[in-house]
Amino acid sequence: MSDLVAALDIGTNSFHLVVAKPVPGGFEVVTREKEVVRLGHGGGDMKQLSDEAIERGVKCLVRLSKIAESHEAEVRAVATSAVREAKNRSDFLKQVRKSTGLEIEVVSGVEEARLIHLGVLNAIGIHDRSMFVCDIGGGSTEVVVGLDDEVLFARSFKLGAVRLTDRFFSGSALHPSAVPSCRAFIRSMLSVVAPEVSELGFEVVAASSGTAETVARMILRLRGEPEPKSMNRFEFSGDEVRDVVAKLQSVATVEERIERFGLESNRGDIILAGALILEGLVDVFELKSIMFSDYALREGLLLDTLRREGLIEVDEDHDAARRSVQQLADRCDDRPDHSQHVAELAGQLFDELDETLGLAPESRKYLEFAALLANVGVVVSHAKHHLHTYYLVRNAELMGLSDREVEIVAQVARYHRKSVPKPEHPEFARLSASDQQIVRTLAGILRVAIGLDRTYDGRVKSVSVKISDAEVLIAAKSRGKKADIGLNVYAANERKGLLADVSKRKVKFSEA
Repeated sequence: MSDLVAALDIGTNSFHLVVAKPVPGGFEVVTREKEVVRLGHGGGDMKQLSDEAIERGVKCLVRLSKIAESHEAEVRAVATSAVREAKNRSDFLKQVRKSTGLEIEVVSGVEEARLIHLGVLNAIGIHDRSMFVCDIGGGSTEVVVGLDDEVLFARSFKLGAVRLTDRFFSGSALHPSAVPSCRAFIRSMLSVVAPEVSELGFEVVAASSGTAETVARMILRLRGEPEPKSMNRFEFSGDEVRDVVAKLQSVATVEERIERFGLESNRGDIILAGALILEGLVDVFELKSIMFSDYALREGLLLDTLRREGLIEVDEDHDAARRSVQQLADRCDDRPDHSQHVAELAGQLFDELDETLGLAPESRKYLEFAALLANVGVVVSHAKHHLHTYYLVRNAELMGLSDREVEIVAQVARYHRKSVPKPEHPEFARLSASDQQIVRTLAGILRVAIGLDRTYDGRVKSVSVKISDAEVLIAAKSRGKKADIGLNVYAANERKGLLADVSKRKVKFSEA
């Protein structure tokens, strides 16, 4: 019997399926599927699902249910605003049940907001500061203010990219009054709750959904920045959102919009309405900086289901980044005790050297994660496993880290052995000068820490460091009086070159 669980999000614009297996504190994605269905399109402000929309929806769900069935996954399916508001929703639900056997939960707007918040919280990984979360769907927009798992405010607005496109932008060309009318309508809806949200306050802003991702990718292109492997935790400003709206509304037709901005055809017609909603959120709630979340309703639904069925326990540490790093290490590292001890020794060295090397506090986390993941490439092959490590870390779904942070961790792990970072290495060359220095410095520490556990048995218990203008003296203390740590000290000494370069001092080792 499979222990896989599938979350099926039946949205107004698109349907999403995620199949995953439970792991400690979370889940590991097995497969994802998405289809644009436009269930809520052309239904008279979504009061009625058209026969054509019902047919599209049922056919799509037949396909998605077969994918879940092929994995023997238990499916939990939820429907949002298009089904929630339709007077003939029972017809749709009956046809789905007859064709697929699926029992669909029609969730309330507030429950939808709660599940979105749960997903975003685990992607962003910020549990100690209050967070404003917004998700712009096809039929509705959800706004949540929460602190950790607690939802302080939740509201669902009948503002969606498909809904407002049908209402304000249904023509083939943009009418001069369409944008001002749509903008005024959005603000009139959102302004009602602005005082309540303002009174609560928030420290972090996160946005999820296809609209937010499309706007974020447009901002990337406008900045002239390369496309990251992951958009998770990508930050952009409220002013940049306004700039995107100005550019979108300067184009008269959908076809020209798709061509000029490189949009997908199924997003090009609804992106102006979606971007106007995001602009309205920025203006009404005075959002200065926004962070994009890769997770949304479907991932929140997965987590909620796994917790409800007792398949995972709530992570008391609330550290999504550390949890996802540990999950990758558990899958791939054949010597986890060694990696854990190296991480501890590297942390001690960091604490002793941080002021001398000019390291920012968050760099300690990058060093720890790189130490835990340095050997995951062995699962592919021991030969050149440092290169395999880079690829595995770079392409893993490490939640709670931005694309930049994943890149830093991957490169520090990659340079734990063999060649030091060089300008001719393409990935290293693409880093900013400051990030190159972080990678060089942390890799220098990691290489030494690995040498100090050359015997793979933790016999070097701890290190102490004395620093002068000319030297860094590192004393290794053995776990027991009779423990021979000569090989470990020798190995660390052989690996000291990069640390000597970044510290601009001679590095010497001794036994304490």
